[in-house]
Amino acid sequence: MKSSIALLMNTSIVPLSPLFTLNENLSLRSHVLVRSVSSEVSWASVSINGASSVNKNDTGDEGKTSMQNVVEELEPLWDDGYGTQTAKDYAYIAMDLIKNDGGPPRWFCPIACGIPLKDSPILLYIPGIDGTGTGLVVHEKALGKVFHVQCLHIPVQDRTPLEGLIQIVEETVKIEHNLSPNKPIYLLGESFGGTLALSVAARNPTIDLILILVNPATSFERSQVHPLLPLLRALPEKHYGMLPYVIPPLLGDFVKVAMVRIDGNGVNDLSSLWQFLYNLTKDLPLLSIMAKILPQDTLKWRLKLVESAAAYANSRLHAITAQVLVLASGKDNLVPSKNEAQRLSRFLKHCNVRVFEENGHTILLENGVNLLSTIKTSKMYRRFSKHDVVKDFLPPSMREFKSSPMGSWWHRLSMGAAMFSTMEDGKIVRGLSGIPDEGPVLIVGNHMLCGFDIFPIISEFLREKKVMLHGLAHPQFFQLDEKQFMIPFFDMLNLFGAIPVSGKNLFKLLATKSYTLLYPGGLREALHRKGEGYKLFWPEKQEFVRMAVKFGATIVPFGVVGEDDISQIILDYNDMKRSPFINQMLNDLNQGRTNLREGMVGEIAKQPLHLPILSPKLPGRLYYLFGKPIRTKGKENMLDDKDYLRELYLKIQCEVEKNVDYLLMRRGEDPYRGLVERLVWVTTIGSLDQIPSFEP
Repeated sequence: MKSSIALLMNTSIVPLSPLFTLNENLSLRSHVLVRSVSSEVSWASVSINGASSVNKNDTGDEGKTSMQNVVEELEPLWDDGYGTQTAKDYAYIAMDLIKNDGGPPRWFCPIACGIPLKDSPILLYIPGIDGTGTGLVVHEKALGKVFHVQCLHIPVQDRTPLEGLIQIVEETVKIEHNLSPNKPIYLLGESFGGTLALSVAARNPTIDLILILVNPATSFERSQVHPLLPLLRALPEKHYGMLPYVIPPLLGDFVKVAMVRIDGNGVNDLSSLWQFLYNLTKDLPLLSIMAKILPQDTLKWRLKLVESAAAYANSRLHAITAQVLVLASGKDNLVPSKNEAQRLSRFLKHCNVRVFEENGHTILLENGVNLLSTIKTSKMYRRFSKHDVVKDFLPPSMREFKSSPMGSWWHRLSMGAAMFSTMEDGKIVRGLSGIPDEGPVLIVGNHMLCGFDIFPIISEFLREKKVMLHGLAHPQFFQLDEKQFMIPFFDMLNLFGAIPVSGKNLFKLLATKSYTLLYPGGLREALHRKGEGYKLFWPEKQEFVRMAVKFGATIVPFGVVGEDDISQIILDYNDMKRSPFINQMLNDLNQGRTNLREGMVGEIAKQPLHLPILSPKLPGRLYYLFGKPIRTKGKENMLDDKDYLRELYLKIQCEVEKNVDYLLMRRGEDPYRGLVERLVWVTTIGSLDQIPSFEP
């Protein structure tokens, strides 16, 4: 079997440490992807035999054409490859790597990573105690789209001391920083690798580092293995063969490892169940490779390294200035990862924690964890020194869409979103045919209670138009305490393009010809009181009109109805204010909160954050009508014409109200307005994408 890796060759003017050279006796042969670490990133496919090298000045045709394959951005619903590689591939690649495994530790780039986007940052993966560097196998294809991935491989017989391993990582960090001083460097450390990443960050506080620590072994002294070290060291060699079958259950959850191949989040039907059982039986024999990856003398050496590295990193936490994201498993039977994550968050200055309650220690090989999605939802992805909410946004992959509530059958059935749009000649049609195919496009409409209308719009634009619709949301939604609110909702906002509303961000979106969703009524409209359904709360003046004209954007006014078919308000803000206890909670919640309408008068200025108490109903249906597009291209000379801008603003508002009235009048003609009727139609006649409605 040919090894599925790419050996990283350095062809820049920066001298390479002897620690990074390949052993001349290494017999690895493979047709691989080689990255040139130079001021200009280039790629070429070459045949590697032992200590091959790449000429920096090589101008072969293959190298030239490869540069043309570098893309600048991902398409919405791109394929992230999740599940196409699993623990089985980890085992095969690891076994191939350790054949004739001589030489010092070295970096390689998995061939599955491919060629990343233009200006992608570098990600250095530092493995756990196994040292193979293949622990990213499940996530390689996704990470390779947006990172230059390099993985550290520590040979089985290598005995480089802790200081030497730290220097290897540190030297690579310094080289990359010298080549691209304005780009961040990601250090992804798993278990033992997490301690190395922390150590390097402590020694280089002035370098822009972003640490992703996966169940870091900084809590090794409190682990279940630590008390057993004397026993492991005294274990007779003839009994060591049993150890690889004892340790793996402590490392991970075999059920979740086997579920990675299954499309979706779980075993939902008979075929998936059989596939799961087949995967489970195929993966269990892989346990025997642990004895080859970690023979007895290697295991003893690595455990000493872990113990020393944990002590080294813990003594230097105060010196770390890097951004840190800790991924912790709730069912880690090896180290107390969940408690350790909380401890690190108290000691580190810029630390975010994500806990995966149902996963084990080998979290990166298990189902239910999408590493790139976690980085995105934690707002940790950036290409340069400063995060740009527009340029650094990565559109959702097809798997992210399917695994979210928006892509689930129950959400689509319960919402039953029926969308209509208006063509240029004024004809109303089913679907989004009336939406322009080229941006910039500004979608402006009314907000329903609690923003129930947001996700069906974004979902439909993704499925039918294949475009990302960026919703402008209140900045407070991106700053809320995760202990007070459910995380999944805000994760969806981040994954599916929501951006804090501001003039600056609207400017960026229109300048990049994006599709933008704007609710002028803001929180006052989304959190309206009893009896205020479908009432607009728009300010007297709105700068979005002038900005749309400046960029020649097409404005599409829309109306949406159906909140009264989903829920009924039991307690609104006024009711809550009458209760002293709830009133105090509301005051605490809104203490120091940003009020976007500060300085305004009337109802529009009253935008306190609260969560109304709702009584759910058997779901009816949501209806959307997008009005006739209003084109402003060629009107740039009207930017200072206040009368024109005012007239345009009132026209948009009037169109939104007309669309709402139209839907309220016509929805009574829909024979599939009720959930039961839609369910019967789907199960007997058609699919979720074809549920009929009234004829426009």
